[in-house]
Amino acid sequence: MPSRAPTATTNEPESPRRPLSLAARAAIATGFVLAGFLGLVGLTLSQANKERALSALHDRLQNFALAYITNTDVNRYGKLLSPSSDTLPDPNFSRPGSGLYAVAVGEHGYHWESSSAIGRDFSFLKALEPGQSLFVGPIDTRMGRLYYYSYGVALDTDEKGKSVPLTMTVAQTEEQFEGANAAFRHALVIWLSILGVMLIVLQLLLLRWSLTPLRKVASDMSRVEHGDSELLDSQYPLELTGLTERINAFINNEREQRTRYRHTLADLAHSLKTPLAVIRSQLESTAGGEPSLGGSVLAQVRRMDELVAYQLSRAATTGRRTFASAVPIAGHAEDLVQSLEKVYAVKNVLCEFDIEDGAVFYGEQGDLLELMGNLLENAFKWCGHRVLLVVKMQPQAGRQRPGLWLSVEDDGPGIAEEKIEKVLQRGVRGDERVQGHGIGLSIVQDIVHAYQGELVVDRSPEFGGARFSVSLAAS
Repeated sequence: MPSRAPTATTNEPESPRRPLSLAARAAIATGFVLAGFLGLVGLTLSQANKERALSALHDRLQNFALAYITNTDVNRYGKLLSPSSDTLPDPNFSRPGSGLYAVAVGEHGYHWESSSAIGRDFSFLKALEPGQSLFVGPIDTRMGRLYYYSYGVALDTDEKGKSVPLTMTVAQTEEQFEGANAAFRHALVIWLSILGVMLIVLQLLLLRWSLTPLRKVASDMSRVEHGDSELLDSQYPLELTGLTERINAFINNEREQRTRYRHTLADLAHSLKTPLAVIRSQLESTAGGEPSLGGSVLAQVRRMDELVAYQLSRAATTGRRTFASAVPIAGHAEDLVQSLEKVYAVKNVLCEFDIEDGAVFYGEQGDLLELMGNLLENAFKWCGHRVLLVVKMQPQAGRQRPGLWLSVEDDGPGIAEEKIEKVLQRGVRGDERVQGHGIGLSIVQDIVHAYQGELVVDRSPEFGGARFSVSLAAS
């Protein structure tokens, strides 16, 4: 059963829920503000309309009462004459149960009702003094809720100095009044809703236009991360210019620092390797005189040379970067294999490729060459005749850059399960009889660790030899 080699993997915690976008936040806030504002506008207009309608009802009932008073007369005996039915101010006064009523109350038990008020109970009405008026409503009565207007007058008689008091009342049911208000409120709700939707759509369009520069920044950042552009080079509004300039300065500074770091390491390697090579050459030429001393010093010099090579490769590893160029893999793989085929020409190795079209490595080209070079060289060294290189891209939803899966298989003897951990240790070779420093796989582990990936060592299902699989997560 294949086993997994110890690797420096990181278990990423479950990412928290992504916050709402600026557009969504603005749309939600605008929706609440508009709902509150239009609600207040609706209430204000509804209340204003109700007061206007109430004032209109007052004027209407008052006009009806004055019209009836005008048509009421007193005979020569001082008795009230009922208003003529031919001069009704509104036809509804002649229809029973129409909801519009007229009632007159005078002295000596005088009582008159319009045809619509016959059979209705108006016992709650009271006589008013001449010149006094009263507008009331809505009040609860046996006929339902009513608004009514009463006006008290004194009608002159033929007898000088004598008048007859009369109180004229005109009433209307609340249903008629509220019916008109309900129609107004319904129309008001519809139009305010339409206005609210139009304002929200307009606000979204304005937000989309206003946030276009931010989307442009995000798009340019994505192009930089994918290696399609070196810097943020678009024209931005004044408010974003400071931000984009600082981002560009950060990108340039990061690249300059890494370049200086690699140059410094290269200078260090050159400075150390030259005197070490001279010392080793001198020791090898004079080792015959004092074999024990020369051999011991020569072994230490070789050990120092190996350490310099390992630490140089390890320190030069840049690791995962936010602004990394996309390095094509196929071309570099062919160059590496051609070089190795010359080195191991005696073995006549057949190296096959299964590289996905467009496969790229997001990082430094040197890291890719170190990673593939060490794995391929190890496979060439241990294989019998065949080597297989497989490269696949692994897209992941919500990630801008896909992951990478790279494996190298051979038809060699393979690695026993109990020896896998030991082989991956620095300075340990799978077979001491095979030439090498024993640091290649350790360098591979350091690169994989720097890119937050995973290295798995198991047996090749196709060739039966060893298989080294590297998985780099999407970012």
